[in-house]
Amino acid sequence: MEKQWHRLPVQALWDKLETEPTGLRTKEAQRRLAQVGPNSLSEEKPVPLWRKFLAQFEDVMILILVAATVVSAALGEWVDAVTILVIVLMNAVLGLVQEYRAEQSLAALKKLTAPEARVCRDGEERRMAASEVVPGDLVTIEAGDRVPADLRLIEVSDLALDESPLTGESLPVTKCTEGLGEIGISLGDQQNMAFAGTSVTSGRGRGLVVATGMQTEMGRIAQMIDAVEEEDTPLQKRLAQLGRTLVALCLVVCALVVAIGLWQGEAFYRMVLTGVSLAVAAIPEGLPAIVTIALAIGVQKMIRSQAIVRKLPAVETLGCVTVIGSDKTGTLTQNEMTVRRLYVGGEEIDVEGRGYEPIGAFLRGSRVIKPAQEGLPPKEWMDGHEMIQAALLCNNAEIRLDGEEKGKRRKSADKAGGQAWKLNGDPTEGALVVLAAKAGITREDVENEFTRVKEIPFDSDRKCMTVVVRTAGGGLRVYVKGAVETLLSLAVNVRRRGLVVPLDDAEKKRIMAANDAMASSALRVLAVACRELPPSTRDLDGINLEANLTFLGLAGMMDPPRPGVQQAVERCTQAGIRTVMITGDHPVTALAVARELTIASRSEEVVTGAQLDSMAPGEVSEAVARASVFARVSPEHKLRIVRTLRERGHIVAMTGDGVNDAPAVKEADIGIAMGRTGTDVTKEASSMVLADDNFVTIVTAVEQGRAIYDNIRKFIRYLLACNTGEVLVMFLASLLAMPLPLLPVQLLWVNLVTDGLPAMALGVEKPDPQGMQRPPRSPRESVLARGLGRSVLLWGTYCGIVTLAVFAWGLMLGDLALARTMALTTLTFFQLFYVFECRSETAPVFAIGLTSNRYLLGAVVLSAMMQLAVIYVPIFQAIFQTVPLELSHWLVILFFSGGWLLLTGLWYWIRKPARAVRRQHLLHS
Repeated sequence: MEKQWHRLPVQALWDKLETEPTGLRTKEAQRRLAQVGPNSLSEEKPVPLWRKFLAQFEDVMILILVAATVVSAALGEWVDAVTILVIVLMNAVLGLVQEYRAEQSLAALKKLTAPEARVCRDGEERRMAASEVVPGDLVTIEAGDRVPADLRLIEVSDLALDESPLTGESLPVTKCTEGLGEIGISLGDQQNMAFAGTSVTSGRGRGLVVATGMQTEMGRIAQMIDAVEEEDTPLQKRLAQLGRTLVALCLVVCALVVAIGLWQGEAFYRMVLTGVSLAVAAIPEGLPAIVTIALAIGVQKMIRSQAIVRKLPAVETLGCVTVIGSDKTGTLTQNEMTVRRLYVGGEEIDVEGRGYEPIGAFLRGSRVIKPAQEGLPPKEWMDGHEMIQAALLCNNAEIRLDGEEKGKRRKSADKAGGQAWKLNGDPTEGALVVLAAKAGITREDVENEFTRVKEIPFDSDRKCMTVVVRTAGGGLRVYVKGAVETLLSLAVNVRRRGLVVPLDDAEKKRIMAANDAMASSALRVLAVACRELPPSTRDLDGINLEANLTFLGLAGMMDPPRPGVQQAVERCTQAGIRTVMITGDHPVTALAVARELTIASRSEEVVTGAQLDSMAPGEVSEAVARASVFARVSPEHKLRIVRTLRERGHIVAMTGDGVNDAPAVKEADIGIAMGRTGTDVTKEASSMVLADDNFVTIVTAVEQGRAIYDNIRKFIRYLLACNTGEVLVMFLASLLAMPLPLLPVQLLWVNLVTDGLPAMALGVEKPDPQGMQRPPRSPRESVLARGLGRSVLLWGTYCGIVTLAVFAWGLMLGDLALARTMALTTLTFFQLFYVFECRSETAPVFAIGLTSNRYLLGAVVLSAMMQLAVIYVPIFQAIFQTVPLELSHWLVILFFSGGWLLLTGLWYWIRKPARAVRRQHLLHS
């Protein structure tokens, strides 16, 4: 099908689509339906649920966990076997749920297609299922309808469409029928087209269907969403790599231990069991579960901060985000048009306030104007009062408190207890209603004084709207609002300082200069004018109502930034995160908002979608690296920008609310959807949803993501060092021809008592206060980077040596059972002491306080009690082959396992005064 439908004149459409002004005949429509298929979004044949579930077990670490389950069961360790089995099933279920949610994007997209359409068939208009619409059908749309297919408009009457879900344009788009000759014009500028899935906000129109189903612009987005392949997060990749390395090393060491034992004459059965037990103890099978628990804890914290995470790995990935690509409308801004400046009576007036809340002051320079005193406007405000009253009369919108019934009037413009104000009508007209409320003028007031007798709706040719009202005294007055150039050409007078004077060229230049100043500040400018008619006028249709006007003034409005966004952007900058605006809105508007939010510098320029299309791949990469604002971009452009950023090595978070954002949101490493204003399509394609639609929440989420990754590193450090110690003590004993320091059941016990609760408690450590002062970590960074691997080897070696030393001490006492009990206890208590060392990679354990993580303290106490039970409870002594320990044994065990912690604490308290003096010196210098 022809893609440049907007370029064709209306007369050429009938021949091109082979249809008639009376519509298609039913037989021909059925033929086309059989040829092109139903007007719906296609989807692939679903994969059976059982096959998706089995696919979760293809990961190497999962297979190792399955083997560990079998081994534990064979050794009779049913508690350990059940625990590992639960871990395996939990990971499989989580993977299945994530895959299911990802596939809901297309299902949600289908909800945007209209269920019914009004189609002209066989010369008569009839309602039918939207799925039966075919190319060439003649379709009627009016206010409240959702467009059923891509239409080339042939008739319009005050027709305006909300295209924000598709293009990101914050304002309704007024439609026309004339052919547009430009090639490659963006969707937002194709004013003679109506696209499937968009909504009609006002007026009525008719159009010819030019694309249905997957051939529509909405269908093309569906194809892009479906084509985006999800990749593993950086943590998933690193853990998979770490898991494979650890498995290989552990198997080699275990095989050596078995071989050396057999060479030294140990029983074959005993050594095989020892080797398998050592493998189970050495491989950190609890790691996936503890990572999952840490991420789940992070999810709960983020929910309290209004960030709903749909995919657990997204919590960690947030911590290494280097670029946040954000839509403008509704994300960085409030999606509520607000009048910011007036030009009235020859003066500029600034208007305070945000959104639809009718509270805000009027400022002439630094002086506050009081629009009403004792119910009447002051003499100096008469020009402003007349202009604002005119804007309210030439208006069909209303604002009301959330929950109020439509049409219910309010005499007061108070905040009403903090309830949200909602708009009913066009956003531009809504901004003028709010302006009037700030000036103390309500619709109820003007309707008591004026009665509307005629309305001429806004027309794209006339570029203005006109109403005629009858005053309480019986007079007739015309009010007009519209484009500045239009009203200036129709005006002959101007109201200035309370007087009506002729509009000369000098005054027109002053008005246009004020208009240009507002436009350069990204304000959308509307002009307001009026005209008095003789009271005896009867035939309003017989005269030109829009002639001989008196110019009243200008209103400049814009969609204001959300409160707190500028501070959030600045905090991102401090954290080494770059913020990029990617929007379908106008370049001037986008750049002005970006500069106000410090996203773009004053000298920076905007890059448009059309410019991207004209660039070579290398130039696109340079533009993406350079620019902070991309405007008038299509869904393809957004997707291309995100992909280019990722190709340059960035970890990208992409925010959005409309359907047009969905492909880029899904392509990004972290897709972030708006919870209140976001479409279901975008939410289903996302990794995270902002319940409050607040960009500020993203910064909180990033901080939490960094904290979660830090906590994951903490218990990786803990688990690997402890497991390294377990492997070394067995390996060194074999090399030295010593008896086995630990029996298979004892190895499994150490693994259970130390790798569980203490490791999980590390996952609730509070974020590092300096976490947002450091740059994002490299996405290619190893989990063991920044000295973590060295620390693991150092402490693991120390653990293995001291445990073996205590074992040797016990052997010197002549009792193998006692030596093994001492070795088991030393290994256990070393790990319980060492977990405190793992709480921070930068601060000493005593600097952050031993009791600041009460969960960890409780876990250590509980694990210690379990170990004491193994030593002193007779039934457990028989199971684990232990003997009671005396005080002298405990002194040796505690010295070797925890003496270093005592020495560290003493050194910290000795050095504390010196550190305080140095800190004071730095502050004063």
